[in-house]
Amino acid sequence: MRITVTVNGEQHTRDVEPRLLLVHFLRDELRLTGTHWGCDTSNCGVCTVWLDDTPVKSCTVLAVMADGHEVRTVEDLAHGAELDPVQQGFVACHGLQCGFCTPGMMMTARWLLDHNADPSEEDIREAISGQVCRCTGYENIVRSVRWAAEHGGGAQAADAGTEPAPGREEVRA
Repeated sequence: MRITVTVNGEQHTRDVEPRLLLVHFLRDELRLTGTHWGCDTSNCGVCTVWLDDTPVKSCTVLAVMADGHEVRTVEDLAHGAELDPVQQGFVACHGLQCGFCTPGMMMTARWLLDHNADPSEEDIREAISGQVCRCTGYENIVRSVRWAAEHGGGAQAADAGTEPAPGREEVRA
């Protein structure tokens, strides 16, 4: 089946098997390996991407269901060498840990901050509750998202594109 999907602003057309999962389309067809594939049951959330601005677990979405839609992956968070405040927060607060859950956590955090620029710890914990960190390091992940919120990572920073928010500290990987 021929599908056309816009991924990170770029349109891709491919012939795919109707049973192909979106996570495999992204990783195997488009070579966007930032999206991880974990449990294949939607329990772990490491495969979280945005489908038309809504976080989805891409192991539960068929690639053909994304035909004609827009997908955003973790590769789209940074703007060149400029890391997204969420990425900066994960670096600054050691939220990366082993890194396996990181792409899904970051995509969920970015979505949260786009919809709630100043989330409470409870808001953050609820937002990431559908994702499993095998390092059991939720404390650092929550701190990372709070850091991003406190350093201009909310909706205003996302709307500003590559312009850093006032007072935002620079953190480089």
